[in-house]
Amino acid sequence: MGIVNVTPDSFSDGGLCASTESALRHAVRLIEQGADWLDIGGESTRPGSMPVDVEEELRRIIPVVEALAGMGVPVSVDTTKPEVMRAAIKAGAAMINDVNALRSPGALEVVAAGGAAACLMHMQGEPRNMQINPQYDDVVAEVKEFLQQRLDAAQAAGITRERLVIDPGFGFGKMQEHNIELLRHLDRFSDLGVPLMVGLSRKAMLGKITGNEAADRVHASVAAALLAATKGAGIVRVHDVKATRDALAVYNAVNG
Repeated sequence: MGIVNVTPDSFSDGGLCASTESALRHAVRLIEQGADWLDIGGESTRPGSMPVDVEEELRRIIPVVEALAGMGVPVSVDTTKPEVMRAAIKAGAAMINDVNALRSPGALEVVAAGGAAACLMHMQGEPRNMQINPQYDDVVAEVKEFLQQRLDAAQAAGITRERLVIDPGFGFGKMQEHNIELLRHLDRFSDLGVPLMVGLSRKAMLGKITGNEAADRVHASVAAALLAATKGAGIVRVHDVKATRDALAVYNAVNG
């Protein structure tokens, strides 16, 4: 899944795709590199970020979704707002990728009625405060329990299991030790019975391991994506599509 952030302030590539034209150019480049999905975001969720209003988020993403909807690669929209979800699905989005796991009032109902898939992510707190001393007794068990509860809620709202994906939320209300523990035991999420999506690309946890700034975390990101895939991730959400695809191609050639 290739990332297209139509934002001025995302942690790694803020401003790179801030206009519709630049976002579309970047999206086409990711398709050419082999992206199977495109994830379009109009609001940064980096630690400390502040929300944007509905109108601004719609202005940023809907023209991009409409333009990409007919290009043969399914489009996911990264949003927490039911109003944006509804408009995105109408514009052609195949999946809603929600860091808030469809907990906003009305979100479950919008996705259920719209027929799109949904990715439910774990986050402790919210982007503006999530990295202020997050606490867990057993991070893997607690994240897994939360995701099971959200899967149950989604199905109760009428979203079939075949439309659901989960994401443990690396970097979203987790300290370094929590992120490492989640990656180490990622295979424990497989028995939830739905596809697992992982977003590790260029994240701060990789910077802490390597000492590199976000733009210089390509090699670490590819290693993390490959490791996640070996532990059951069915979708890896990445900035560097070609590098990741090449690494996965070598792995798949050896392991079938």
